[in-house]
Amino acid sequence: MTVNTMTVSAGQALRVLREGWAAQRAGALTTSWMLHGRPGVGKTEVVRQLAAEQKARLYDLRLTTIESQDLRGLPYYDHETKKTLWYRPDDLPDDPNHPSLLFLDELTAAPPHLHPAVYGLLQERRVGPHHLPDNVFIVAAGNMVEDGAVAYEMGTALSDRLIHLNVEASASDWLENFAIPNSLHPAVAAFIRTRPDLLETTAEALDRGLMISTTPRSWERVSRIMQAVDDRALRKIMLAGTIGEAVAAEFQLVADDIEASVSVAALLEAAPKDRPALYPESMHGLHALIYGLVGALGPQTAVPVIDVMAGIRTLDRERSDAAFARMPLAELCTHGFEMAIRRGLEQGLAEDFLDHPAYEAYSQERRALGLD
Repeated sequence: MTVNTMTVSAGQALRVLREGWAAQRAGALTTSWMLHGRPGVGKTEVVRQLAAEQKARLYDLRLTTIESQDLRGLPYYDHETKKTLWYRPDDLPDDPNHPSLLFLDELTAAPPHLHPAVYGLLQERRVGPHHLPDNVFIVAAGNMVEDGAVAYEMGTALSDRLIHLNVEASASDWLENFAIPNSLHPAVAAFIRTRPDLLETTAEALDRGLMISTTPRSWERVSRIMQAVDDRALRKIMLAGTIGEAVAAEFQLVADDIEASVSVAALLEAAPKDRPALYPESMHGLHALIYGLVGALGPQTAVPVIDVMAGIRTLDRERSDAAFARMPLAELCTHGFEMAIRRGLEQGLAEDFLDHPAYEAYSQERRALGLD
């Protein structure tokens, strides 16, 4: 069954859910949300980030691991009323004084006999005798049958209780809203910047009968491998087992080039006159340098980060390497400063940029070209 709604990136889904949360808090819209998407595209990360932003308790309820009676709770006999009553399950939020996010994960993989118990949660915000407080925000998530995941078709009675978002991987969104804020390894960010088609390859892998595909989740794992494993031979095996042998081989070539030519720390510590010789000579290397600089940006490093970022723009004048003359240095510098400024604003470093002569010279040059 096709999910006939708009396709959004993970970042867009997060912005929609933020607005939905604000509307619910204002009493204007109380509903439940459904994130559809292939495995690993970032649905769970969106929910976790939303809960963290709202300072909410996250109740992660995996529907494939429970039975319908688990939602209703444990029965006991009340001798005074002569009725069977139910203890509230620990999986359901019950604090009216603290915001909570109830995450119904793997909804489409839950067996159909569980759906009636979920109906009440999604629509009436209750299951059996247990009501959810008004400050509980409900998000469900799941994969589709065509994604190659274990899933059941969603019936109309369940579908009608939800606002649906179809989440697809977007390289630019993932780099800006996940890779940079989470300080993923610069080689991963640089590789996806130049090969955005390899961020998510689930459909292609299914068509070719391959078990391993690339997803945003698997690239996060690649980043952890790169940061944790020094032995190149062992790292190669781990990478192949995470993103497939062919993609791993291509990525390793880029990672080797970056490892040999990029040292963010050396550039930041070098004297200005020595810096031009330390810049990497490949596009992959420059991309990795930019992501490394953005990751290194902080109150103590803002000045050298801005210096090094601005120096990218003039490499064709400072160095005699013919390769730099063919590179889009101005565009690389602009891209780097855009990311750095966003990161800087989050850290309260706006004045560091505005007061820095190298950034002012860069801004004046762009204004002269009519780009600002």
